[in-house]
Amino acid sequence: MSIQDQLMADLKDALRERDAVRKGALRLALAALKNARVEKNADLTDDEAIVVMSKEVKQRRDSIGEYEKAGRDDLVAAEAAEIEILNQYLPRALGREEIVELAREAIAETGASGPKQMGQVMRVLMPRVQGQADGRMVSEVVRGLLTSATA
Repeated sequence: MSIQDQLMADLKDALRERDAVRKGALRLALAALKNARVEKNADLTDDEAIVVMSKEVKQRRDSIGEYEKAGRDDLVAAEAAEIEILNQYLPRALGREEIVELAREAIAETGASGPKQMGQVMRVLMPRVQGQADGRMVSEVVRGLLTSATA
C-alpha cells in the first residue's frame, strides 16, 4: 500500500472516530501530496511522497519556533501533535551516529579535506538520508567532520 493510500485509509478512520487533530493533519498532508502530483503532472512515487511529507514536517518544526517566540503554547502543542501524526508515515529517523557514519563515507568518497568541499559532500550525502534525517543536523555533522579533519 502506498503512502497516499495509507493516508486516505487513515483519514477515513479519523473521520469515523471524529479525531479532529488527526483529520486536519492528514488532510493537509494529502493536499500537499496532491499539489506535488499536479506540479509534477504525474503520480508520485513513494520516495517523492516521503520528500513531500518531510517538507510538511519541516514546515511545522519551523512554525513551532515562531510560535514559541510569540508565546503561543497552544499553537506549539497543535503543531507538535501534527508532527507526531506525520512522522508515522516517514521512514525511521537516523540517529546522529548513523549520520556520522554515512557522512564519513561520503567524505571518503568525494575526497573532501576541508569545509570548502562541504557542498560536494552534501550533494552525495543528502540523497542517501532523504526523509530520514533533518538537513540541518546533517549539515552540522558534515561541517564538524570537515573542520576536525583540517585541525
